[in-house]
Formats: sequence, C-alpha cells, structure tokens
Amino acid sequence: MENFNLPIHENPLKTKKDLEEALIQICEPLKSYYSKGGALLKLGNSGAYYDSTCAYLEGFSRVLWGLVPLAKGGSDYDLWDTYINGIKNGTNPNHEEYWGKSCDFDQRFVEMAVMGLGLALAPEKMWEPLSEDEKKNFACWLDEINNFDMPDNNWKFFLVFVNTGLRKVGAPYNKNKLNEALERLDKFYIKDGWYTDGPTKQMDYYIAFGMHYYGLIYSKLIEKENPEESKKYKDRGAAFAKDFIYWFSEDGAALPFGRSLTYRFAQCSFWGALVFAGVEVFSYGVIKGIVLRNLRWWFSKPIFSRDGILSIGYCYENLIMGEGYNAPGSPYWAFKSFILLALPENHPFWLAEEEELPKLEKRRNLVYADMLITREENNVIALTAGQDAIWEPAHEAAKYEKFAYSTAFAFSVPKGNIGLVQGAYDSMLALSEEDDFYRVRRRCEEKLITEEYVYSLWKPWNNVVIKTWLIPFDSYYVRIHKINSERNLYTAEGGFSVKRVNNDRGAVGEDFLVTDEVAIANLPWATSAVIDLLGNSEGEVIVPEANTNLNEPRTYIPTLKKKLSKGNHILATAVLGTLDKMSKEQIMKESPKVRIEDNKAVVTYKDRKLIIDLK
Repeated sequence: MENFNLPIHENPLKTKKDLEEALIQICEPLKSYYSKGGALLKLGNSGAYYDSTCAYLEGFSRVLWGLVPLAKGGSDYDLWDTYINGIKNGTNPNHEEYWGKSCDFDQRFVEMAVMGLGLALAPEKMWEPLSEDEKKNFACWLDEINNFDMPDNNWKFFLVFVNTGLRKVGAPYNKNKLNEALERLDKFYIKDGWYTDGPTKQMDYYIAFGMHYYGLIYSKLIEKENPEESKKYKDRGAAFAKDFIYWFSEDGAALPFGRSLTYRFAQCSFWGALVFAGVEVFSYGVIKGIVLRNLRWWFSKPIFSRDGILSIGYCYENLIMGEGYNAPGSPYWAFKSFILLALPENHPFWLAEEEELPKLEKRRNLVYADMLITREENNVIALTAGQDAIWEPAHEAAKYEKFAYSTAFAFSVPKGNIGLVQGAYDSMLALSEEDDFYRVRRRCEEKLITEEYVYSLWKPWNNVVIKTWLIPFDSYYVRIHKINSERNLYTAEGGFSVKRVNNDRGAVGEDFLVTDEVAIANLPWATSAVIDLLGNSEGEVIVPEANTNLNEPRTYIPTLKKKLSKGNHILATAVLGTLDKMSKEQIMKESPKVRIEDNKAVVTYKDRKLIIDLK
C-alpha cells in the first residue's frame, strides 16, 4: 500500500485507498493485543463500569466498525482470520473466551450492533465461514438482546441492527422486538431533523453519530423492501445536515461539546452515513471536504499512545475528561467514520473533488440544541443556554452548561472542586462563599434563544437567582448577569482557555495585561481576554491544573474576580477569543461597550446597538 509506511499524520487522505490505508495503519498495532482465541482485545488496564470481559469484547467489536465497511467495499485484510476465530470462541459457551450471558442494560448489547451490521453488509466474512453449529451459537448469543431491558435511547437501534442482520442471513430473528424498537425510536424525533437521545434534554453528538448514523444506515438496508420507511430516515438526515454543518470549522475541527468526546473522529461519521444512504443534501465534494479535513485534523493530534493505540482523551491522552463507560477499547467507536469504505471506488463521492464549506450564515440559531452559533474564520463558537442531561454524566456542567464552546478554544473540566486552579472555570461564571468551593451554571429554569442573544435563568443556590444574557459580536461576545443574592459571594468570570507553553508567565512571546478591569493573555498563537464593562473587578490570569483542558495539557484562563454583598447586582463582561494576535490597545478599543439605563442594558459595538430589558 502506497502510504502504509508513512506516519498516519502524513497520510494525505484524498482517495479511498488513502482511507483504507489509514484504517489499516490504526489496526496494525492492535494485532499483538488480541487474546489467544481472538475473542478479546485488551488495550489497557483502566476500568469502566462494566466487567473486564465486556471491556475486552468492546475492544474486539469496535474495530468491526472499520473492518465491515472495508469488506463491503471490496478490500480484504488479514485481521479477518482473527475475527472469525474470535466470533467462534466468543459465542461458544464452552470456550474460555466466551463473551458471557447477557443481562438487563448489558454493555454487550452495544457491541452486538456492529455484528448485526456485519451480517447485513459482509455475510461472506462474518457468517459464511462458520459451521452450522457455530452459526447457531452466534445467532443465539445475538438473540439475547431481545430478552432483556435496555436504556430507553439510541440503544434501541442496537435491537434494530441485530435483528436486521439476523434476518438478512436467514437466521431466526424477533420481528416484534424490531418493530417495537422502531416505533419507540420514532417517539424521540422532534422536528427539522432533530431527535432527542431518549427522554432527555441533551442535544450532543449522539444525535449525529447515534440516532442519525444508525437511521441512515438502516435506511439503506431496507431501501428496496420498504422505500417509504427508508425515505423517512433519509429526509430526517438531510434536514439535520443543514444545522449540523455549523458545528464544523474551515480547518476541519468540529465543536467540542457534550459527552463521549473520546470517540473523536466519530464526529464526522454522520456525513459518511449520509453518503452511504445516498443523500446529497450538499454536494459530494462539500461532504468529502468536511470528512477528510476532520480526519486530517484528528490525525495531526497526539491521540495515539507510543505503541499506536488510540488513547482515552480528546486531543491527547486524558482520563480526567472521560466517562464511566470509557474502557480502553472505547475510543475505537471512532471507526464509525469508516462507513465510507463500503462505497465502491467509482462512487460519485470518491470521484468528486474535495470542496470547501459552502457559504454559511455568520450567526445561526440552533433552537433545538439551545445554541446560537457564530462563525469566524477557523473558529466556531456556540453560545448556549445550557442543557440538562438529567442523568448527570461526568462533568455535566463543564460539558453542557458553559456559556460558550469553541472549535479553537476547547473547554476544560475540573480536576478538583476547591479553588479556581482546580476548577478550571473557563467560559463560566463561578461563585463561592468564603470556603473557596465554587458553583457554576447548572439546570437552567428559563431559556430563550434568539437571533441576537441567548438568555437563561439559573440558581447556584436556592436564594441566589441569576439571569444571564450572551450577545455575540464578531470575535467578542458580551455576558450580562443580573444577580439577586441573599448571600455574600465571590465571583470569577472566566474567559476562553488558551494554550500555555512556558512555565513562567511573561516569558518570551507571551504578553499579559492584568488590571482592575481586564485580564488578557496575548500569545503568538492566540488571544484570550475578559474585560469588565462596568468596572471594579480584579483581573487575574489563572494557571489551572494540568490536563484539565481538552485541547491542551497546559493552559491559561483570563479571569475577572469580584466580591458581591447581599442584594442586587449587574455584571457585564466582554469576552474575546481569537486566533489573531491583537495588541492590548486594539482589544480595549474594539471591545463592545455596555451602559445600564432604567433596568435596561444598552450594548454597542461598532455601528450595532442592542437594548436588553433586564427585568
């Protein structure tokens, strides 16, 4: 293979052959970690909430999200020998590597989904090599998904994939469970392409690489036998694409937001599923550009360990940001993006020239996601009204409730709960009493998203009510907080995290300004600033704990601190995050301005004026 001996970050990722080589480049280091019987893949010693057998099964199965499309698209790979042995042994109750019996809410159901897909797309690899007894073992093990309860969310698609796969190869399947799952999944559809992931309010990547990804692939599997049902999923995917495209930046980065970000380049898998289903809502050249730029962006990051294993983390190895369901094999769900390999080499997608993003609105109201998206070159910023996942995933406030999320300045998660250094409160208003224990926005009680601003009402304590307005202006945005407090409070208004290289602030190339109204980190690679528009703050550039930020292991967070007595207060802050280097004078001069008149905030920026009623 032409590029096989190159480091993966040097793979040009332009052709189908390049993408095949990328898959094999990532798979090759795995070979020494399969068990003797091939059924288990142990890639590390960290744990998840499920047992070790499930964790090793997860590692084994998730690689199939790449191998199955590779086989469907007509290419072979010697790892299939391991997988056939693994399936034989993993589904044999008498073998020492048996994957085990299922139970309610079992992680095994997650890993069964891709096996159902394999039966549907590549039966010559996953079914035909088995003996009759081995086929029976495999089908019986998969059928267990029909006999137990599971989470009421995207997991219902796992029932769909398993039963569809069994049906495709002529094995017994449960038609009633299949239809029940499809009916339930339909209840999660809202409108305009948006689902919820079950009875929850969160709108994250599970809508893209979960609900739509599975729905689009299923639409292709039933295209001939049920064209009307197939069209439903395709139409929904096309509608969602018109909003989801706003999560991608010109440089290939996608918006870091929500949970399960260790799945990394699964971010672009929706677009592959869209093409696989034959939906051309944008030109194939545009979609090709979104996918390949995202993959190149990811492969330029240190996401692999020294021995070539995908690590848990985002832009580098980082267990702090992970979820309780992230075992060492979990990151290989990123292989969902390889669904494009199922397309033949003469498919219009592969023949198309890669294109840039189409002309997009500078500001886009994603009402179902409670986001107002703004776009600057190579930086997408989502101003949010906060999302409540209800079931409290790890670091929920950091992943769903910050004021802003950015492709250029990823968010941070806390490493501890005492002080600003441990909390890493970028893009947040953190509040504390004298104990240095900070609270931030969680579970907003009121929300409003307009074309001009984002509004939320939240209560860090029952007797502290905060109304927040977020107003975008080019690279700046303004935060206004109206606070009614029955407590004396210390506040910390954090800006965007920005990469820290040197150990000492003020080293060569780093320029800082800290006064009673501003905190600026002005660096050769980016500028982050917070400006108090009403005065009387204390500026500080916080140096948070290492490994709290998703993009960078070391960061600065410009922060404004203030002490508030009991009563009513109004805070107004301009927040800047830009990849351009701006002088301190330019930052202050160009900053939006705010004045308070008769319980109204008059916000001005260049020739734009906006009046916010603070009642």
